[in-house]
Amino acid sequence: MPITYTAPEQVEVYRFSPPVTIGVPLAAIFLQAFLPLRLHFFSLFDLPLLVVIFFAVARRSPVAGLLTGSLIGLLQDSLTHHPIGIYGIAKTVVGFGASSLGAKLDVDNVGARFLVTLFFYVVHQIVYFTVARGLVKLTVEWSWSHELGAALVNAVTAAILFTLLDRFKQRA
Repeated sequence: MPITYTAPEQVEVYRFSPPVTIGVPLAAIFLQAFLPLRLHFFSLFDLPLLVVIFFAVARRSPVAGLLTGSLIGLLQDSLTHHPIGIYGIAKTVVGFGASSLGAKLDVDNVGARFLVTLFFYVVHQIVYFTVARGLVKLTVEWSWSHELGAALVNAVTAAILFTLLDRFKQRA
């Protein structure tokens, strides 16, 4: 499970076809919006966040990560009853951070993906909580045990999901 520093000239940068670029995030947002209504345990997962992390790390461009995170976050916001922008801000921060990290480290192995997702899930939740409580004055509760459990569940899911999504990568 080594995480190694990668020189800029050794970094593999990937792109995706337009159907994958549009279809995968829309499918993740759709599943995230409707599956928890029927399957309550599914609320632990954050598929749009996993998609943001995957695309950001694969593209390795901070601007692309930032834009991907903001668009997916705003789309997710539009399907909630919360003010628009809370998920947008949190996913923008994660998209920028994940793409910046992906440009410096080799994150193409399962162990690294697990750790990166674990870290950025916690970052996402902290940013979301801070914006929701501090800026919007929503009453949201924080539970370390719940958040760490959800981070582990999402990290395991990411390790599997990223392997499946690797099939859609095209070298830039």
